Amino acid sequence: MSIMEHWRPPSREDSEHWIHIVESPRHVRVIFGGETIANSKHVMLLREAKCLPVYYFPKEDVRMDLMVATETRTLCPYKGEASYWTVKTGDKAAEDAAWSYLEPSPESARIRSYMAFEWSKMNAWYEEDEEVFVHPRDPYKRVDVLQSSRHVRVVVGGETIADTRRPRLLFETNHPNRYYIPREDVRPELLQPSATSSRCPYKGVASYWLVRVGDKVFEDLAWSYLEPIPECPKIKGLLCFFQERGAAIYVDGEQVPIPKTRWSR
Repeated sequence: MSIMEHWRPPSREDSEHWIHIVESPRHVRVIFGGETIANSKHVMLLREAKCLPVYYFPKEDVRMDLMVATETRTLCPYKGEASYWTVKTGDKAAEDAAWSYLEPSPESARIRSYMAFEWSKMNAWYEEDEEVFVHPRDPYKRVDVLQSSRHVRVVVGGETIADTRRPRLLFETNHPNRYYIPREDVRPELLQPSATSSRCPYKGVASYWLVRVGDKVFEDLAWSYLEPIPECPKIKGLLCFFQERGAAIYVDGEQVPIPKTRWSR
């Protein structure tokens, strides 16, 4: 049996750790290898400090005939010991892609024997009839996009590459403010499309551009949602720049402090 210990000595962070579990009103489905392996109108949504939200499915709504129990176990100091299953459909298999807390801690009792799946190992996830990417949408998170008349200027390598008085400001819970700029107010000759793309469950699929200033190249410095999801239409086609990767952003003449995020280099 493989046991991966996640225990660590108690710290101040432990006393601030929280777990919130609620039954979601959404109909959630998981697809793997051409099969719907989980299909439920009674999923539990687990939100946890410093973790992405996770859906847990009642076992009666999971294709248990496609689950193969493994000897893998993990120990979480907050939820207890998790048991694992490999998901197998035909000739396709996702190793240790499903887990369940058979005897969870008291604060996680609502997910006892419910099953969760590793998002990235599955082929598709649906909330109602719409595909969802990356992780479940957190109902306690907001993304607001506001039209503004602030003066926003973006400087890269000493060159002003964008200058606008009609930005759209995106405010997202627990993320730095972002400034989306109309393409007409960006110097197109300094941008070159990148092969990089990413997905956001709240905004959609992002395309990226590198910025070339003289002999210096700033990889994936700008991004845009060319076809954002219906809930976030106001940023369609606008460009945004990474301060964390070398773009200095000035708003009404004052430089915006560079945030520390997972995109920092």
